[in-house]
Amino acid sequence: MGEDKDQDDMQDRAHDPLPLTGLRILDFGHTVMGPSCGLVLADLGADVTRIEPIAGDRTRRLGGFGAGFFAAFNRNKSSIGIDLKTADGRRVAEQLIRNSDVLIENFAPKTMQRLGLDWPMARRLNPKLVYCSMKGYLSGPYEELPALDEVVQMQSGLAFMTGPAGRPLRAGASVVDILGGMFGVIAILAALREREATGLGQLVRSSLYESAVFLMSQHLAVSATSAEPLQPMPEKKIAWAVYDIFQTADRPVFVGVTSNKHWERLREQFRFGEWAHEAQFSSQDGRLAARDVLMNRISFAFAKLPAEVILAGCRKAKVPCAPVNAPEDLAEDEHLACQGGMHSIDIAPGLSARLPALPIEMGQRRLPLRAQPPLVGSGAHNRLREAGLRETEIDALAATGVLTIDGREQ
Repeated sequence: MGEDKDQDDMQDRAHDPLPLTGLRILDFGHTVMGPSCGLVLADLGADVTRIEPIAGDRTRRLGGFGAGFFAAFNRNKSSIGIDLKTADGRRVAEQLIRNSDVLIENFAPKTMQRLGLDWPMARRLNPKLVYCSMKGYLSGPYEELPALDEVVQMQSGLAFMTGPAGRPLRAGASVVDILGGMFGVIAILAALREREATGLGQLVRSSLYESAVFLMSQHLAVSATSAEPLQPMPEKKIAWAVYDIFQTADRPVFVGVTSNKHWERLREQFRFGEWAHEAQFSSQDGRLAARDVLMNRISFAFAKLPAEVILAGCRKAKVPCAPVNAPEDLAEDEHLACQGGMHSIDIAPGLSARLPALPIEMGQRRLPLRAQPPLVGSGAHNRLREAGLRETEIDALAATGVLTIDGREQ
């Protein structure tokens, strides 16, 4: 039923104007950072074309934790497979650059320079081009170093703050790769706005390291106010007495009581009894001082109840709460299932998954799924013809192995 709704949404909204309709984007990205930048632009309506190796992006073939990476970040795009190591392949890429508004790349430092497709060359081909280069580091002593999401999580202090003391731990998702891609989108949109005034494009950059450091803003600010070293989140000094995970009769839930009103409503909703009216629990400071006693009593009460009863009661009392979900639980989440919050995305032949839509609303609607992740070369003919290549030329380049244009998986 969910898939049918997605198909209906695609048909109903296929012709709705989207904010970036008409922009042509070349997505030279790979793995997560670059493709996530292209995904946001594609969902917003831009014509995004993945430029892939002849055999396709390697994430198409990843197993284990990498399985599904390509499908997750490449909906609403077309694809062209190009052998960029050949003179003919570079010539095709140059023609596409002349016919584009934005180029995205997140190769290792100097890769685009070796291919002859770096910013100085691209600017000569198309002075209006916005060229977004996403790397491990921005300008400075580190800028030529290789980097990965996990590397900069360690380097920035993010892993230190995530794990318990002495055990730095990376976040459970590629948060820095995706954040770096989002900052790339912000830079691109700002450069396009400037282009309206100047008529010229420019080089913009985002990075993994500085994106991770940006996440540390609040921690750096806190450290400036205290002589004590920062403590990791699992070791942090608790600000609220009831702000924790509780084991219920069937599954864990999180409940956060951050005000006296929260406490009063929680107490009345679950009829905790006379003990909950004791003076020591009447204020935030009192509850914090008596936290061990308070948590033991609430835990005892909640352990007898199913999670859904606790969640329903907390929501009725307007107390912040949540189930402690695994990622696979989100596929059936009733909130995400409505209003186009999840898309049915093809992962492999005969296999689809419910994946999140872009987490914004525009005009009181979610952005639609317009196209499934492309096969290698899917949509190539149209994009190449728009760039000025003749049909016979396209076919000849495909025959010699310079292009993959017919949408076949390699």
